[in-house]
Amino acid sequence: MTSGPKSLEGKKYPAKQHARNVANHFKTKAASKSKDAYYFISGEDYELYKYCDQTKPIRQNRYFFYLTGCNIPGSHVLYDSARDKLVLYLPNVDKEDIMWSGLPLSQEDALKKYDVDEVKFAADVQQDLHAAGKAFTTDINQFNEKYKAYLVESDEDFFYALDESRLIKDEYEIELMKHASAITDNCHLAVMSAVPIETNETHIHAEFTYHAIRQGAKNQSYDPICCSGESCSTLHWVKNDGEITEDKKSVLIDAGAEWECYASDVTRCFPINGDWTKEHLEIYNLVLKMQTEAYKLIRPGVDWEDAHLKAHKVLIEEFLKLGIFKSEYSVEELFKAKASAKFFPHGLGHLLGMDTHDVGGYANYSDPDPLLCYLRIRRKLQEGMVVTNEPGCYFSPFLLEETLEDPEKSKYINRDVLDKYWYVGGVRIEDDVLITKDGHEVFTKITKDPKEISAIVKAGLAKGKEGFHIVV
Repeated sequence: MTSGPKSLEGKKYPAKQHARNVANHFKTKAASKSKDAYYFISGEDYELYKYCDQTKPIRQNRYFFYLTGCNIPGSHVLYDSARDKLVLYLPNVDKEDIMWSGLPLSQEDALKKYDVDEVKFAADVQQDLHAAGKAFTTDINQFNEKYKAYLVESDEDFFYALDESRLIKDEYEIELMKHASAITDNCHLAVMSAVPIETNETHIHAEFTYHAIRQGAKNQSYDPICCSGESCSTLHWVKNDGEITEDKKSVLIDAGAEWECYASDVTRCFPINGDWTKEHLEIYNLVLKMQTEAYKLIRPGVDWEDAHLKAHKVLIEEFLKLGIFKSEYSVEELFKAKASAKFFPHGLGHLLGMDTHDVGGYANYSDPDPLLCYLRIRRKLQEGMVVTNEPGCYFSPFLLEETLEDPEKSKYINRDVLDKYWYVGGVRIEDDVLITKDGHEVFTKITKDPKEISAIVKAGLAKGKEGFHIVV
């Protein structure tokens, strides 16, 4: 089991600087409103399932974590921007609970662990908020409702300040994300290597999460997507319950481990028996080229839309070579006709941070342009952003039904050629990428070379089932 990045040993999560970042963005956005402002956010607390004495899993409030680095349920934070004072409130000590859960973190130890100026208990929150008068918060919820008389919720400028602060990752956050990505690399390698015991999509899910937990990552950034054959055409297939039979040929796994509330998000595809079929490899190489060409544009100052649209043009060019699009139409004609929209229906990627689809992208889901309406980043790239580069190509009967039934849309497609690719389902290749001063750095190290992937799968098959511990 890993204990975390060695580069961060002895260092604190930079909560105080994060609070200052928010204050600076708030001041820039709304100077008069933000003057001498207080910020108050409550973390998540335990909730019981209805009619049950078991609690729901805790997923810490990301805005609270950004200002504290604290995962303790039932905590709160107050920042006084005028005095630059950050106070963490721990839950009140329940002596009876010590019998069940052990001793809680003391104030002294919390002050050593967290980058805050003072540590108090929840019993002190009300009097401190009363002294503050009013404090900005994200929203009134069950964890802070008792303090609502002192809170200003859902202020657009405050949310802007929070989101713009979270947009740019500092060195500490980057190390957490690199660590999450390294764990995820190992998990993807394990999945590719364990084909003999992966006879159901659930086995892929289990293999990935098993290796994540073994490395200390007890939480996933999102529900793993584990699909095979034509199910690979469903973008967020999370049923993960299909039988993996030889006729399905292909596997797609989109999964990422989480480390200290920071996400990774990686997708890889591989052939079930280690041998790529002609059509599967053609589409895989097509998507790999989409990603490679997008990488050539990924650097500060570039509009994310340009990288996304470049990927669409690559798909069109390759479809013309394969004969899926009719040769009498040019790349520009097909691009203008939005002919690639239903084959690549999502955005090139998204911001990544504490959330898998992180804040600050300013997506426009009402955009009438089918090439852009699902694009989650609608802004220029900046140094310190972390994004995913994840082009895809899909053969979904559901998505393509309208296209194939419309003569104006279907005229671009060679149906007899298209019919050869349905079994592939879909291919997506996804990496986690830091925008650097002069370009970018790719966190994801698990191979995407089709020959290397084939070798990994075949090495696993050569071991056979006896090489793996199987729990029935």
